[in-house]
Amino acid sequence: MSLGEFPTPVECAEKLAVGLWIKREDLAARPIGGNKVRALEFLLGGVRPGDRIVTAGAAGSTHALATAVFGRRLGAHVSVFRWPQEMSPNAAIVAARVAQAADYAPLLRNIAGAYLRAAALRLRERGTRWIPAGGSSPLGVLGQVDGALELADQIAAGLLPTPRRIVVPLGSGGTAAGLALGARLAGIEAEIIAVRVAPRVVANRGRVLRLARGAARLIERLTGAPVPRPHRASVRVVHGFYGGAYGRSTAVGSAAAERCARSLQITVDATYSAKALAASLAVQARNDGPTLFWLTFDGRILKA
Repeated sequence: MSLGEFPTPVECAEKLAVGLWIKREDLAARPIGGNKVRALEFLLGGVRPGDRIVTAGAAGSTHALATAVFGRRLGAHVSVFRWPQEMSPNAAIVAARVAQAADYAPLLRNIAGAYLRAAALRLRERGTRWIPAGGSSPLGVLGQVDGALELADQIAAGLLPTPRRIVVPLGSGGTAAGLALGARLAGIEAEIIAVRVAPRVVANRGRVLRLARGAARLIERLTGAPVPRPHRASVRVVHGFYGGAYGRSTAVGSAAAERCARSLQITVDATYSAKALAASLAVQARNDGPTLFWLTFDGRILKA
């Protein structure tokens, strides 16, 4: 299902750090961009008016918001089962947008309750389209494989140098998995640095690599062609910017966000992008080759 406006731009961010570049996934679509658009192009394929879509996520999940916005655009009925999170001002804005955009978006006591309610609805209404939390499934990962192949085209066109590393927030893992697999397919020799923004039980290298392998098997099954897997060493998870809770802002992340807004007039959020941007700046301080920061959050959400 065509939802996005691709390719997304790449921009030099030397006002922040020499050798730093930004992939503007925040501009992937209207009225809401971000990294979830690419996954939803695959996950919402074939949805028709009147269909039922069900997903789950934290109260201020951007995945939940994007699913509600684009599902409703396609004429579907969207139910989002949510669980509590630590509510930063940014997360509160997104949570309010989810409640407005979805047909039904209850806030349950915990993750287990959200998944149980979602499962009950799927059993009750046959034909319901289930969209996994974060859009992170082998099918959804294909969207980020597309993103990496798009990046390869931009490198070949001379729009940016080949990055030594690509820095991305790590939540449910789909974006990091797709970039790792897509970079392997495209021959981009870049380390994927996944900056953890969610609990370790979800955000870890094992999950990223399993998702990448699942997407590779899916491509093989559909095309009959062998697909190389990303090397384990090509993905590095960074834990030091997490801050102790999903949705919790950190001093170093807030400082990076303020610098970005002041120098580049780009808004990043405290939950995902600020932490990954702070990690990008820390890595690029070594100045040992270009770093590409994969901007996954659409700051326009916070201003609407």
